[in-house]
Amino acid sequence: MSQAKFNKAVKIVQSLPKDGPIQPTTDEKLCFYQFYKQGTEGDVSTARPGIMDFTGKAKWDAWNSVKGTSKEDAQKLYVEKLLEILKKADNEEAKKYIAEIEAA
Repeated sequence: MSQAKFNKAVKIVQSLPKDGPIQPTTDEKLCFYQFYKQGTEGDVSTARPGIMDFTGKAKWDAWNSVKGTSKEDAQKLYVEKLLEILKKADNEEAKKYIAEIEAA
């Protein structure tokens, strides 16, 4: 899996409209987050957020759950997760994104 495929996948995820036909679930968004952070920064290196920061804790826990995964594997998993969501969506926009990733 190439860096270009990962970069293209990140751009696609970041560009998905909030009210568009392809809507990742909250769990899928956390999955993207954990693999993105692991794939770009490596293992989590910050303290777990405080008790009232529910979103921060969920993100930290998700990232921490993939501790030890190589950056390359995390990037591959990120792309695979996006392709899984796009194939499930099965619409023209999804097909266009799949072609873009495969061409990268």
